[in-house]
Amino acid sequence: MSVQVVGAKMAEVEIKESPKELAADCPTTSASEGIMARNYSREAGSTSASTTVSPTAEPSVKAGECSSSLLAPKMPQASAMKRPDPQQNGGEAFVNRDGTVAEAPRMKKIQFADQKQEFNKRPSKIGRRSLSRSISQSSTDSYSSDSSDDETSPRDKQQKNSKGNGDFCIKNIKQADFGRREIEIAEQEMPALMALRKRAQGEKPLAGAKVVGCTHITAQTAVLMETLSALGAQCRWAACNIYSTQNEVAAALAEGGFSVFAWKGESEDDFWWCIDRCVNVEGWQPNMILDDGGDLTHWIYKKYPNMFKKIKGIVEESVTGVHRLYQLSKAGKLCVPAMNVNDSVTKQKFDNLYCCRESILDGLKRTTDVMFGGKQVVVCGYGEVGKGCCAALKAMGSIVYVTEIDPICALQACMDGFRLVKLNEVVRQVDIVITCTGNKNVVVRENLDRMKNSCIVCNMGHSNTEIDVASLRTPELTWERVRSQVDHVIWPDGKRIVLLAEGRLLNLSCSTVPTFVLSITATTQALALIELYNAPDGRYKQDVYLLPKKMDEYVASLHLPTFDAHLTELSDEQAKYLGLNKNGPFKPNYYR
Repeated sequence: MSVQVVGAKMAEVEIKESPKELAADCPTTSASEGIMARNYSREAGSTSASTTVSPTAEPSVKAGECSSSLLAPKMPQASAMKRPDPQQNGGEAFVNRDGTVAEAPRMKKIQFADQKQEFNKRPSKIGRRSLSRSISQSSTDSYSSDSSDDETSPRDKQQKNSKGNGDFCIKNIKQADFGRREIEIAEQEMPALMALRKRAQGEKPLAGAKVVGCTHITAQTAVLMETLSALGAQCRWAACNIYSTQNEVAAALAEGGFSVFAWKGESEDDFWWCIDRCVNVEGWQPNMILDDGGDLTHWIYKKYPNMFKKIKGIVEESVTGVHRLYQLSKAGKLCVPAMNVNDSVTKQKFDNLYCCRESILDGLKRTTDVMFGGKQVVVCGYGEVGKGCCAALKAMGSIVYVTEIDPICALQACMDGFRLVKLNEVVRQVDIVITCTGNKNVVVRENLDRMKNSCIVCNMGHSNTEIDVASLRTPELTWERVRSQVDHVIWPDGKRIVLLAEGRLLNLSCSTVPTFVLSITATTQALALIELYNAPDGRYKQDVYLLPKKMDEYVASLHLPTFDAHLTELSDEQAKYLGLNKNGPFKPNYYR
């Protein structure tokens, strides 16, 4: 008797089994289990969708059917080709190598009465939130950011760390272990801060310093804060951006005893409340300020001006914040020395350029899944941030336009191969608009009205003033949340633009940034704090200062061992010829 006949007869016996026996052998599964079974079979290399089957494989089983390993014999002809047989109403038949056709074993299909209902059920509140999360959402929305089902505001919670301390306000203290791992990873890419921590820990150059900070609360900032603490400082911290806080890192800092007031997704009211909680605390008054954007400095000037009697200095790292400091200085209202970290060589030439060169692509890709090749992009501003963005986009095949007010930067853009335009000349045709000026109203409602459908609009400057987002909150426009930090703003005619992070800083709100580059800036901030705190009276007046070049060079030198880099040393004759000290500084203080 041929193998085909044996297989057919055994199939007939199988079909004659009673429904009760089948039901006993095949336990009922839910619709969701059926979906998991289909997915698993595809991942495991299921043969049901392929044209050939491996010699040892068995016929695949559809979701809702019993496993063939329990009810059907192995088929010796499994390597034969399988095709639909039109005479069997779409059933399948095996075509053997010799050309004969054998009918495949039939299996009775079990229908579940509630299967359709499973898909028609309305998802729960948690289910809806889970379904809305995108596969490619930012890694800054990590486990900690949205994993908590508790939607209670952190301000309404009473949380304590393992030591019973409750002087903090964060999303969830239980996420501290995850944050600690993030910080440990960051430490590996921040060699200068770790070296500074090791070298100066015995001296405690910040002993007695009470530092109040307002920066992005990320793993990199945590390494800075723990370094300041190791050098003797006490720290209280708030976030300078309502979207950039890594909740798990904030939890790790709170567990470590730091007074942190921040969580991802703060409201404007929450933002100022957190800053106030850092500053206004009984029995503790800051004597140093570390700011990013000037909001903390502004709040103290506005609410607690008498605190400046004990504050020794301000360290500011952003264009926006530095601009505010120069305004105060010009008006004669700056009552303490301030260090302009933003314009230091190490910040401009490394953080602003290299950090943005890598993170602009990361932020855009995570939020929009956009392909850059062939896209037309306009970058507003060709400072160091703009240079980094343009270089990255050009390398990916984008057609890049630049807008600029400074003729020197404009000439640089032209000589780098970019076409210099006014925004209104290209706003109708570009696919992506990126602002990086540090100014306000760079992109206004008139520009937004003229943009093409699905144009992506984002900001790489510090402040959320560059794009006139307020002008979009009008009754005739509809806002639609697509995924975390991504909104469609829809016009009455159906046109829509894609607005990222509501006009706030794209990279720290929607993606990650290179830790090594941030190590350079963080080390510069730490040294600026040490310099201002330990400076003798009279060295610095009530004005804005740049870091000495010697300090810039020291920061750079701390990072060179990572690359196994070896500096060439000047000979005495060479040093005399150049009029330099053999050990530097090698550039004058006016060098930028």
